[in-house]
Amino acid sequence: MTVVELDGRIVVVDTGLMFPTAEMLGIDLVLPDFSYLRERADRIEAIVLTHGHEDHVGALPYVLREIGTPPAIYGGPLTIGLVRSKLEEHKIRDTPLRAIDAGERFRAGPFEIETIHMSHSIPDARAVALHTALGVVLITGDYRFDQTPVDGRPADLARLAELGSEGVLCLCGDSTNADRPGVVLSEASVGPALEAEFARCEGRIIVTCFASNVHRVQQVIDAAAQLDRRVALVGRSMRKNFNIASNLGIAEAPSGLLISPKEIEDFPDHRVIAISTGSQGEPLSALRRMAFNDHRDIELHSGDTVIFSATPIPGNERSVNETIDRIYEIGARVITPRDVPIHVSGHGSQEELKLMLNLTRPRHVIPFHGDHKRINLHAQLAEAVGIPPERIHRGRNGLPLEIDADGARFGDDVGAGMIFVDGVDIGDPDDVALRDRRMLSADGIFIVVATVSVEDGSSVATPEIIFRGVPFLEGSETDGLVDELRDVVEDSLGRAAADGVTEAVVLQQDLHDDIASFVYDRLRRRPMILPVVVEV
Repeated sequence: MTVVELDGRIVVVDTGLMFPTAEMLGIDLVLPDFSYLRERADRIEAIVLTHGHEDHVGALPYVLREIGTPPAIYGGPLTIGLVRSKLEEHKIRDTPLRAIDAGERFRAGPFEIETIHMSHSIPDARAVALHTALGVVLITGDYRFDQTPVDGRPADLARLAELGSEGVLCLCGDSTNADRPGVVLSEASVGPALEAEFARCEGRIIVTCFASNVHRVQQVIDAAAQLDRRVALVGRSMRKNFNIASNLGIAEAPSGLLISPKEIEDFPDHRVIAISTGSQGEPLSALRRMAFNDHRDIELHSGDTVIFSATPIPGNERSVNETIDRIYEIGARVITPRDVPIHVSGHGSQEELKLMLNLTRPRHVIPFHGDHKRINLHAQLAEAVGIPPERIHRGRNGLPLEIDADGARFGDDVGAGMIFVDGVDIGDPDDVALRDRRMLSADGIFIVVATVSVEDGSSVATPEIIFRGVPFLEGSETDGLVDELRDVVEDSLGRAAADGVTEAVVLQQDLHDDIASFVYDRLRRRPMILPVVVEV
């Protein structure tokens, strides 16, 4: 999510989210902290979306709920189609969605906005040029320079070069593959590799890829048609995205080729290909369910071939490897991009990043959309093509770059952390519940119920000890520890009674401290301690 502000008016480019990391227990989604926008909702002139991937549009429903009356939202036809479906799922209606063609210009307050066609792993990717009195701010979105894309529409290098000749004030560039030398292979190279691999398979074929990679899905369908195999689209997002793309004329399948997942069993194994979600090992995805024999329509068996036409997003490697291992256990074959060139990245490598810099010749550069390592590598590439180091700005989230006639400098931090979505609720970045979940997952919990006299605070019943998820406690060792814990509780209450302490809150705090100290000495663990004092 990028905010560009001029004369107090705002244009937002993209509203993305990210998926939780392993330590974010119970968290479903991670949103950018857009409190800056919430406080300035009446200043937002437009939201412009570069493409339909979740890390660029996924937070839109949450943003719209928070800012009240929505501004106009612009994007390519497929992007707007995907966003419309997403908003309907969230029961958000009457939002002004505007599908625009690449090259079309429109005004939004003091900005004149232009979108430029780019190549990516989803159709309808755009760069966004914000024309202002000071110059053009160009936000690349995600891109690569594919000279032979599946749809025959390479990135608009001519327009990028024109902008460079006219003068680009600031380039905000994708840094995702700044650590990869060379250029990315063309998407057109994947189709023949898939068809050749399909021809070698004797049984059923299950291809998993991103549901948004409509061109990859189209290549699988084309290869299936050549080999006289029927195709089943498996997974809700896979079917939904293909239907939207079909209605827009971006994708198509020959009549009679597509079958429902339930019909797979009606055909011989060598006549079927399934295209499935789950390339990232997502817990509820179709492929993950197949791997764990939990899918209602497809049961994997020996003789099947599962083809991963995607690479794991950093952080997803463990879940992907678990899925692959389960597929091997079932007896099916697995083919990944390490084995056969059946996937190419949607992000440009180093030579493509340098080409973008040379085409646009920006006065200032902000490498973004990447971790600090890749941002620094992108900055080095910019310096290598002749951008002065003082005009390359390595920023971070929440730190605004202020540009005026005198130059550019970083302003005061406005704050831009993360907010968590747990179910349907949006939580605080420092949510105590998340910290508690981490503690419970690591060391478990002790619950101690002590019954005391309301008059003097002395113990009047045997303390009850309950624990869950505490490691390394088995059999007789458990019984011994429980007895010792009861002694600790009795001793703590006895000292409190001798000191005349009768308040339940103080007794609970003393119990917590004494029990925590004892448990750490015995187990070298710090489980959650929940003392409960019952007064009678």
